[in-house]
Amino acid sequence: MTPGRRSSTFTRLLRHGFTDPSAAERLLDGPELAPVRDDPVLLEALGATADPDLALHGLARLLEAQDGPTAHRELLDTLIAAKPLRDRLLGILGASAALADHLTRHPSDWQVLVMYEPHDLHPGLAEFEHGLAEATDPVSLRVAYRRCLLSIAARDVCGTTDVAETAAELADLATATLRTALVLAERAAPADAAACRLAVIAMGKCGGHELNYVSDVDVIFVAEPAEGVPEPKALGSATKLASHLMRICSETTVEGSIWPVDANLRPEGRNGPLVRTLSSHVAYYQRWAKTWEFQALLKARPVAGDAELGRAYIDALEPLVWKAADRENFVADVQKMRRRVVENIPVAELERELKLGPGGLRDVEFAVQLLQLVHGRTDPALRSGTTLDALQALAAGGYVGREDAARLEEAYRFLRSMEHRIQLYRLRRTHLVPEAEADRRRLGRSLGLRTDPAAELNREWRRHTGVVRRLHEKLFYRPLLDAVAQLAPGEARLRPDAARERLVALGYADPAAALRHLEALASGVTRKAAIQRTLLPVLLGWFADSADPDAGLLNFRKVSDALGKTPWYLRLLRDEGAAAENLARVLSAGRLAPDLLMRAPEAVALLGDGTGAGPVAVGGGLAPRDRAQLEQEILAAVGRAENAAQGVTAARGVRRRELFRTAAADIVGSYGTETSPAEADQGALVDRVGAAVSDLTRATLAGTLRAVVRDGWGNTLPTRFAIIGMGRFGGHELGYGSDADVLFVHEPQDGVDEHEASAAANKVVAEMRRLLQLPSADPPLLIDAGLRPEGKSGPLVRTLKSYEAYYRRWSLVWESQALLRAEHVAGDQDLGRRFTELIDPLRYPAHGLTDESVREIRRLKARMEAERLPRGADPKLHTKLGPGGLSDVEWTVQLLQLRHAHREPGLRTTRTRRALAAAREAGLLSAEDAGILDEAWVLATRVRNAVMLVRGRAGDTFPTEPRELAAVGRYLGHGAGHAGDMLDAYRRTARRARTVVEELFYAD
Repeated sequence: MTPGRRSSTFTRLLRHGFTDPSAAERLLDGPELAPVRDDPVLLEALGATADPDLALHGLARLLEAQDGPTAHRELLDTLIAAKPLRDRLLGILGASAALADHLTRHPSDWQVLVMYEPHDLHPGLAEFEHGLAEATDPVSLRVAYRRCLLSIAARDVCGTTDVAETAAELADLATATLRTALVLAERAAPADAAACRLAVIAMGKCGGHELNYVSDVDVIFVAEPAEGVPEPKALGSATKLASHLMRICSETTVEGSIWPVDANLRPEGRNGPLVRTLSSHVAYYQRWAKTWEFQALLKARPVAGDAELGRAYIDALEPLVWKAADRENFVADVQKMRRRVVENIPVAELERELKLGPGGLRDVEFAVQLLQLVHGRTDPALRSGTTLDALQALAAGGYVGREDAARLEEAYRFLRSMEHRIQLYRLRRTHLVPEAEADRRRLGRSLGLRTDPAAELNREWRRHTGVVRRLHEKLFYRPLLDAVAQLAPGEARLRPDAARERLVALGYADPAAALRHLEALASGVTRKAAIQRTLLPVLLGWFADSADPDAGLLNFRKVSDALGKTPWYLRLLRDEGAAAENLARVLSAGRLAPDLLMRAPEAVALLGDGTGAGPVAVGGGLAPRDRAQLEQEILAAVGRAENAAQGVTAARGVRRRELFRTAAADIVGSYGTETSPAEADQGALVDRVGAAVSDLTRATLAGTLRAVVRDGWGNTLPTRFAIIGMGRFGGHELGYGSDADVLFVHEPQDGVDEHEASAAANKVVAEMRRLLQLPSADPPLLIDAGLRPEGKSGPLVRTLKSYEAYYRRWSLVWESQALLRAEHVAGDQDLGRRFTELIDPLRYPAHGLTDESVREIRRLKARMEAERLPRGADPKLHTKLGPGGLSDVEWTVQLLQLRHAHREPGLRTTRTRRALAAAREAGLLSAEDAGILDEAWVLATRVRNAVMLVRGRAGDTFPTEPRELAAVGRYLGHGAGHAGDMLDAYRRTARRARTVVEELFYAD
């Protein structure tokens, strides 16, 4: 073969999805496949399978196993000529290594896939019984079983049947297998067969007509004596038959096993007799059965043996099932069982557990079964053993919202499809999503995800489990369920003890207090109480999704007490879907946002979509407002005020409301909602908060300056006056707890004495600072002028000429560095522009920095690290001064600006991330290093924002209180119980950043 030919084939194989083209080429060049190696139809069909490499390998093995050249040629010819066979056979070979092994052992079985009659497209029990009819022993039964399984899998992987139809076919095949196994057992012991009537009752997924490829088949055995046979003898005979049936299906032979038959759902479980009479079953369920046993009976279905006895079993026990909801502690029993299942999952497997983990299949099944037991007493339409049929009936009856049911069904179908394809690969009983990339790739492709199968699979899986978790909690924990379950004439109320148990299950630390809040919110016959009874079940689930459900519920009560009588509040929560969830997220995410809201509860209207209810003055939606809009509103409010104090009070009120808007949008974006996932771009979240808070601070200063000047001097101040933002303020990077770092500059009006002008400017500054810090319901705005020339020893306000003289004669390198963030933020624009022109040569020196200046900056940085880190603080977790923290990244970027901005215009920006991006584009650091620094800066900033949101006060380190730490983790995207992972992730990110800093900042 020529190198060019090989290269061409190699490329084609890659294009068709092969991951090991070299091995595939060798197989295609081998004697088995050489006649069709260049056939485009074959490669196309292989490329359409879940795993082209696996499919080709299986095909080569199958061809090699054929009995002679004629059989080999027949298979190849049929494969190329008949598309139905090609799709079915290669589809199976690419999805199931176990069925490929079966075909290799039984090389003629591929012929069952050649042609389907119409009745073969959706076979039923009769067709499967026919397929197993020739089995005479356990070995031949297994061969026949897998031959039937081939046809089911072929329809499944080719999309002829959907997941529900496949599950039903698997249940029918299991029924046929149990019947055949019972026949074999009776043939082996005809005397035992004659002595009793034995019925096999399928339970679990087999009983519910929704079986997996590989699953325990749960059964219960019921028997009656044949006429004239003593009961003990008859039960002994029935037990022998039942035991033999179980062995026929379960034992391992040369052809493996079929599946385990599990009879542990019987009365008394493993400790009880394997077979009971009908009267014994009835007596047990009437007297001793637990709630979960009635839940299990929802899926009971007679499948083999004496049909009349099986029907009698169902008729006798079905009425007891529908009385189960009258039992004491019924709902709590079911919930405890669910929690116990989750608690028993090994921690290492929890995140991969498809069936039993949070948001898994069992969540859907439990929620549906609970609702069936509660409402099925009075509505026979709900009495189905099949999960999807029952869910559809619940939706049709109004017991579940149609949209919720549709989303739950979509998620359940996807998760069941995943489960089917995972089990089909090796025909092993497992519910764990594989960890290996190759396994996830095959799994993703088998589900139709072809662009980036492993990544797409992970996204879709997490999305669907997220839907199930939210909807499951909404249905499963709904407090009103207990009231419905304990329904009595004239009474429908939430029992306190059951409600407490439910609240504890949701994560409430103080269920007694939570219950008092619920009673205050939901009691009574008012319209307010009725609407809140409708909202609370949903809100409780959202509160439970936070780190502090108790705070969420308490804050909701406070808001409702304040606004419950206003006509728009409850209408907003009821009619605007986003508002209620947004409110729940905000109220349970920490202290800052609720504190801001409680000072003016009408701001809750911001949480809607901006088009519905609420006071018009608030302005709708959580989208940030730009600086021009903010300034216009604040200046208008100042203009209406009678004096400076009133004007600044109005400005501070707008600031409080807009801080709430920003915080709420940040929380909702970080948490995500049922309709919108959490923002994936952490940098975008940081930039939005920084820009919003900085713009708001600018507007507040502009309004305060207007109010103070108008109150003291009318419309004209004796001096032109400008405010220059510094630090994070000038960089548009303010956080919730940041002070406003500024410089004040003025220039006397024409003809005004400089002393008079200076006195006026200083009076303006003093009055602005006083009014912005006055104790009130609004948070203070602290103005920090510490970065001015000579620091705290220098004058608070200088003229432009004074700045020029100082910088020309006395300026130090740290001041040039500080001026990199300087930007005009309020006051006289022309004066601000001239100040910027004055400092540009200092911050962008014409020839960069001297070596001595670089050494001085490094000395300052080292001294700051040694002296300013708080005593007792863990340096590795200090977001500002710790290694890899904000200071490291910002000083590194600023050193690059000082050295190179004179020739790289992109570096002339006050914003850290923009400067970092410009440095990367200019080739001053690699894209990888820039990405590491950016990630560290964004994460550190997010942590500081999170601490302020959670604790209500600023901090540079992670909180130590467990609930606060968990809340920070939740904001950063780490689920419950993963605070340690969050700290590890921060240390890892900071450590990588510090390595880059040491190379860029300290190295010569």
